[in-house]
Amino acid sequence: MRREFHVRFCEGGGVRFPSATRLVILFTSESDARRTMEVLPKRFAKYGLTLHPEKTKLIQFHRPNHPPRSRAEGARPGTFDLLGFTHYWALTRKGTWAVQRQTMRKRLARGLRGIAEWCRRHLHLKVSKQHSALSAKLRGHYQYYGITGNSRALGVFYRQVTRLWQRWLQRRNRENSMPWSRFAALLKHYPLPLPRVVHSALRPAANPIP
Repeated sequence: MRREFHVRFCEGGGVRFPSATRLVILFTSESDARRTMEVLPKRFAKYGLTLHPEKTKLIQFHRPNHPPRSRAEGARPGTFDLLGFTHYWALTRKGTWAVQRQTMRKRLARGLRGIAEWCRRHLHLKVSKQHSALSAKLRGHYQYYGITGNSRALGVFYRQVTRLWQRWLQRRNRENSMPWSRFAALLKHYPLPLPRVVHSALRPAANPIP
């Protein structure tokens, strides 16, 4: 939907959606989902609104009936991206299916490009100031993406930021380079914040695999 509009839905039964520009609707019946996909564009058109043709789609997102026997069997019935996270089904340690969320690949890549650009533009700042700024950026990233089940993506972001910092510090002075051994010693004095889970993601009830 176009970002300049805020839409409210109130479709009977006391159901009410808050103002939003992105919406995910879950159906238990495929026929209901397809009927809605046919009607929704017409209903939006009455108010001068349009649905984004690339971001509006119908996917199967049901709890799998059994665990996958191989990676080729693929085990994901469907995934969707919303608010910076990819949502998918995965097995928990207790052997139950639950909806998991991880940082979208595009968001992760965009964040790392931003870090690289910042390091390039502030190459000659004092190390202490660089450390302070990068630490703030990492904490901000954890504050948003630090949810249960997303630890792996947080770790990837932390490691890549660390490598980018070392790479750009090495370019400051060709004669006085920053090999990894020296950078490791520098990190002891200026440690970057480690990944941490800030929010506990709510999960729907999941049934054990029979």
